[in-house]
Amino acid sequence: MAHGELAAWLRLLETPGVGRESARRLLAAFGSPQAVLEASTAARRQVVPAGPAAALEREPATLAALLDATLRWLEAEPQRHVVTLGDPDYPARLLATADPPLLLHAAGRLELLAAPSVAVVGSRHPTRQGLDHARAFAAHLSRAGLAVVSGLALGIDGAAHEGALQGPGGTVAVVGTGLDQVYPRGHGELARRIAAQGLLLSEYVLGTPPLPGNFPRRNRIISGLSLGTLVVEAALQSGSLITARLALEQGREVFAIPGSLHSPQSRGCHALIKQGAKLVETAQDLLEELCLPTTAAAAAGPREPATGGNEDEDGDPLLAALGWEPVTLDALAARTGWPASELNARLLELELRGQVARLPGQLLQRIASA
Repeated sequence: MAHGELAAWLRLLETPGVGRESARRLLAAFGSPQAVLEASTAARRQVVPAGPAAALEREPATLAALLDATLRWLEAEPQRHVVTLGDPDYPARLLATADPPLLLHAAGRLELLAAPSVAVVGSRHPTRQGLDHARAFAAHLSRAGLAVVSGLALGIDGAAHEGALQGPGGTVAVVGTGLDQVYPRGHGELARRIAAQGLLLSEYVLGTPPLPGNFPRRNRIISGLSLGTLVVEAALQSGSLITARLALEQGREVFAIPGSLHSPQSRGCHALIKQGAKLVETAQDLLEELCLPTTAAAAAGPREPATGGNEDEDGDPLLAALGWEPVTLDALAARTGWPASELNARLLELELRGQVARLPGQLLQRIASA
C-alpha cells in the first residue's frame, strides 16, 4: 500500500467525530478514502451528517506520528500487513457482516483470513475441565484443517489458541489493542507463538491501549470470521455470550458444551442450549453440524467424550465415588467411609495425576479425559 493511501485510511479512521458507519457510507459514495478527503464538505454532507462531513477538513494532530509508527511496524517484519475493505485479502465472511472493520492490522499467516474457521470462546475463570475441553476441541478442529479463532483472553481463549497450535489449521487471535501491545501481559509468549505459527489480528491502530470498551467490540470480528462459535464454559454474564449473540445475528451457528448443574461456569452454556444452540459432546459433532467435507471430519480423529466416562476407570473406587458432579469432602467421606487422612492422601494422588481438581467453595470434581 502506498504511503498516501495508508495515510488516507488512517485519517478516515482516526478523525474525531467520524464513526465506522459514517466512514463506510462515505467510502460507498466516493470509492476510496483519498476521494472522500478530496471531496468538498458540501459533497460529503450529501452522504453523512454535517458533523463528520466537516470534521474531515482537519487532519488529526496525531496522524503524522501514527503513520510513521505504522510504516515502521510494517517494515520490521515481512509477515505484517494492513488489510482494508476492498483489499483482495479482506476476509469474505467478515465482509458479509453488518459492521465489518474498515482496516485490519495482521501479523502472521495472512492466508488464515480465508481459511474455514470456528470460534472457540469461554470464561476467563474456567474450571480445569473447561481448560482441558478448550484445548482438546481446538486441537481436533485444527487437525481437521480448520483455523480456531479466539480473543487471546485469559482462560478458555488462551487454552483454545494453545490447542489449535498443535494442528495445521492454526489459530487467529483477535485482540482488543494495537498489535504493538499484548494484553494480558501474561500471554506475551503465546502471542509470539501465534504471530509465528498463526495470525494476530486487530482493527485498532498501533498504540491503542486495552480499553474496556474495545473487547466487546472485537467480539463481532471473532464471530464474523467464523463458520460457527463454540462456547466451552460461560457464566450467565459472560462476554462469551455476547460473541454467541453476535454469531446468531450474523447468521452463524452457535454450539455449547454442557457441564455440571452445580457449576456457575456451565450456566451460560445451558442458557444457550435452551435458546437453541447446538449441544456438542465431541469435536466430531461440531464438524458434522457444519457439514464439512468427510476428509476434514475424519482428520479430527476418533470420537472422544467431552464429559463423562467410565465410572470404574482403573478400577479406582474413589473415582467411582466422586462421580461426575462437584462434591464436598464431607460428602465424599460419607460415600466411601474412609478416614479423612486416607481420603486426603488419595485425593492428592489423583490431583497430581490430573484426575481430580479442587473448585471454589471447597468442592472437588473428577476430570474427564477431554
